Amino acid sequence: LIGRLMFELPEEMGLIAIAVRQTQGKGRGGNVWLSPVGCALSTLHITIPLHSNLGQRIPFVQHLVSLAVVESVRSIPGYEEIDLRVKWPNDIYYSDLMKLGGVLVNSTLIETTFHILVGFGFNVNNSNPTICINDLITKFNKEEGTKLKALTADCLIARTVTVLERLIDIFQEKGPNGVLPSYYKYWVHSGKQVRLRDEEGPIAWIVGIDDYGFLQVHEEGKGVESVHPDGNSFDMLRNLIVPK
Repeated sequence: LIGRLMFELPEEMGLIAIAVRQTQGKGRGGNVWLSPVGCALSTLHITIPLHSNLGQRIPFVQHLVSLAVVESVRSIPGYEEIDLRVKWPNDIYYSDLMKLGGVLVNSTLIETTFHILVGFGFNVNNSNPTICINDLITKFNKEEGTKLKALTADCLIARTVTVLERLIDIFQEKGPNGVLPSYYKYWVHSGKQVRLRDEEGPIAWIVGIDDYGFLQVHEEGKGVESVHPDGNSFDMLRNLIVPK
């Protein structure tokens, strides 16, 4: 529906589709995305000029959306310590323990404008099949003696889109360095180890992400290199390879 409409509307008009439940949700590499009632599910259309900071670094869009989802909760007064985090390249996590959301970005370049469809889904109010944001809030209230209210999917979709607009503006003005401090504040990877090429490959330590959104790792004796996943495995941090 969005794919058909996005070229017919005026460029200044925003477009978003929101679902209460999806029956044919899709993840990376053709994976099925489970979408029970209680999740925040939407597809957002945005346009990015090719000759702009973000237009030259389109892989960063998925990182900005992941950050926007996390900040949609953690920027609410009182909710700053809810342990919602980002996992490169496109997952939303509870701490570094459990996935509760993800982002899927498809882009089409028409002349000098990227038309981008951003699909994001995250579990707000359904304890199955994994964990949800309101479970984290309940846990936090018990541990800290607070009385934070449960959040709703529509509130968090609205906040995510609002935060994303702000992050895009910052990126367009300042480039990656304008948003990376916030991204690193919430990501799960600091100091973590990964294997390169295969299960028995050399060990490397995650350093950060480069100017184009690829993961940077430090392999002992070889310095810092940028890597990307080898195919679309379920775990995006297995068998990382160095691009030629």
